[in-house]
Amino acid sequence: MPEQQPWDETTGSGAISGAGAGGAMDLAVEEGTTLERTPGGPEGTGPAGKPRSLWSDAWRDLRRNPVFIVSALVILFLVVISIWPSLIADQDPLDCDLAKAQEGSQPGHPFGFDGQGCDVYTRTVYGARTSVAVGVLSTLGVSLLGGVLGGLAGFFGKGWDAVLSRITDVFFGIPVVLGGLVFLSVVTSSTVWPVIGFIVLLGWPQIARIARGSVITAKQNDYVQAARALGASNPRMMLRHILPNAVAPVIVVATIALGTYISLEATLSYLGVGLKPPAVSWGIDISAASAYVRNAPHMLLWPAGALAVTVLAFIMLGDAVRDALDPKLR
Repeated sequence: MPEQQPWDETTGSGAISGAGAGGAMDLAVEEGTTLERTPGGPEGTGPAGKPRSLWSDAWRDLRRNPVFIVSALVILFLVVISIWPSLIADQDPLDCDLAKAQEGSQPGHPFGFDGQGCDVYTRTVYGARTSVAVGVLSTLGVSLLGGVLGGLAGFFGKGWDAVLSRITDVFFGIPVVLGGLVFLSVVTSSTVWPVIGFIVLLGWPQIARIARGSVITAKQNDYVQAARALGASNPRMMLRHILPNAVAPVIVVATIALGTYISLEATLSYLGVGLKPPAVSWGIDISAASAYVRNAPHMLLWPAGALAVTVLAFIMLGDAVRDALDPKLR
């Protein structure tokens, strides 16, 4: 009979520690301890193995998306020059010299002069302020008005839903450009507020329908039904359970629509019913340059190019946000 090995108090193992079962058990304990100390978790989890939220996953995807990075940098540049245009343009956009009308590029005036002798470069830089202000403020107004009305209709349903659906049908039947011609033709103000008010007036039904559908989908989830069964009030369910899970589609649509609102302001200003001189706007400059496009194409090229780049940047940003927030694309 083989001699039995004594128990080793220093290692906590006896003769069985040399066997495969004991060694495997010790290895498993060591691996388990290592996993518990690992700060990260498997794919789809964050630190300590906690599951990541939709927003953290979206931010991680956006940081890896070159389309988002490029568009965000362009938009950041536009925002900066909108707030501080004097950083890159040290002249007055209303300082004009008729003796230099329609002249091309010169030292200190890289974009040339327009039909009134104004510096095209300076007016293009200052025109970004108007476009960004109209786009951002219109988007905020549309999102707040449409989101609140659509969210209430989707949550309460019945009469609220029926009334909102009929009202949105009426607004969807109004052509945007024709409505702008009628609504803004009676306004004499040269500020951006009438244009912003018109865009909010005709833009909220789209956001309202998106918010309504998103809220209807979210309130059918089990966690909302559980909160209702536990006696949660309607404001608590809306703010704590439904809103965080229903706001993503609204953000995506609003981001894409922002570029559309900028182009709409330029269109209305081009037609003479949006912003009016002495306001500085890309639409006003494009309208003034259209009569001189053959003799002085630079007057049209630079403001139109700035408008196209701005609208494209916001549309690309919206597409990137949509791809990041869409769970079907994961």
